[in-house]
Amino acid sequence: MPVPQFGEPGLEGTYPDRPVAFAVLERDGLVAVVEVERFDRGLVLDLPGGGIDPGETPAGAALRECGEEAGLVAILDAEPFVLADHYFLHGDLTVRNSRGSFFAGRVAGEDPALKIEDDHKLLWMDPTAALLRLDRDSHAWALATWLRLRARP
Repeated sequence: MPVPQFGEPGLEGTYPDRPVAFAVLERDGLVAVVEVERFDRGLVLDLPGGGIDPGETPAGAALRECGEEAGLVAILDAEPFVLADHYFLHGDLTVRNSRGSFFAGRVAGEDPALKIEDDHKLLWMDPTAALLRLDRDSHAWALATWLRLRARP
């Protein structure tokens, strides 16, 4: 199955590939999202996650980012439940095609010492409300896919 591509390149030039990984974490019927300010759009909501560092696995990157952005210790499924790509303009005005792996998981605990990204704020939301408010279409699509997979018997 082809990986869906979200977003439109808005600037001239190439959009180099950037592997990224995100997590859909559920606790008590709510999902974790992070609020972050984007220079061009104000406060937005994203799923916790981000870039995969050299030598890191996608699942390892998603786990690390959950800690850095939200102070969450998570347990993730071994494989992503969906892949999605997204053209993305970063705050430093670099453009990339984010090649995303999305993992389902649950929260095992919280560790405030892990949180190093002060510009990210953890929020717990009803999944449907989060779906409507997520900034990136790839994140909304991944969350909708997760909801549909959970609803299957």
